[in-house]
Amino acid sequence: MIEASGLRKVFRNRRGVTRVAVDGLDLAVPGGGVHGFLGPNGSGKTTTIRMLLGLAAATAGSMRLFGRPVPHELPAVIGRVGAVVESPKFSPNLSGERNLRLLAGVVGAPPTAVTRAIETVGLTGRERDRYKAYSLGMKQRLAIAATLLKDPQLLILDEPTNGLDPAGIREIREMIRGLGEQGVTVLLSSHILAEVQQVCTSATIIGNGRLLASGRVEDLVSGSDSFRVDVPEAEAEAARAALVAAGLEATVDGSGVVVDTDRPGEVTRALAAADIWLTGLTPVRRDLESVFLELTAEDRLGRGA
Repeated sequence: MIEASGLRKVFRNRRGVTRVAVDGLDLAVPGGGVHGFLGPNGSGKTTTIRMLLGLAAATAGSMRLFGRPVPHELPAVIGRVGAVVESPKFSPNLSGERNLRLLAGVVGAPPTAVTRAIETVGLTGRERDRYKAYSLGMKQRLAIAATLLKDPQLLILDEPTNGLDPAGIREIREMIRGLGEQGVTVLLSSHILAEVQQVCTSATIIGNGRLLASGRVEDLVSGSDSFRVDVPEAEAEAARAALVAAGLEATVDGSGVVVDTDRPGEVTRALAAADIWLTGLTPVRRDLESVFLELTAEDRLGRGA
């Protein structure tokens, strides 16, 4: 759905000072499902999205949407793309439904598209309330409803849960998951990693405008280099000492012990030699947040930060 190769964006201020916002970025978003576009604030996510949508000119590199080069052929594909990049402007004194009907007339969408979009984003029953009475989460849902009027195949959302309370974040998350299940490809830009892991099927992680990792979420978080060892609480400290004596790094964690190793056989052997019998041995799975922090920390070290 989205391809970028060697994408670069350099900003120059009035004094001639340059700042590299995107630095040779490669990006590939497969069709179907929800793809997370992750990075710290200021890492180049919004700038990349603006270049893909023709809102900013790339300094170098190439981009494609649906296999068509953009921005040169953007008019040919933009009708298949919906995007929420900045705070949308709606008439505050009109209802949510009326705002959508005005937009539908502009884009040539049928009246049924308005009803369908309202249902999809969960505003049924509140569609006739004035926009200015909407909560921040409802305003965000109306913005997404506006992008759905033309039944897009690709939906690009830039930090859609910014400023929302936990209930609002959950509502937006469930809605995005539903869109992905319906066959819409969603590019979800965010820095809230716990939320992304719950909704995304694949992800790209960037730092300082560069690609750090990309792939299926389950592959990014796979692998474990530590295990939790469950033993009787009274033997936790003895278990730790036995593992350390065997050359392993181990710490007591509650009633168990966490040991850094990718060879569980060493754990059972060391404990058996000390006449300690474990009741459980569980890999400590990484989450997307830990992967993200590792990658961005390595990137900062690599740049001498």
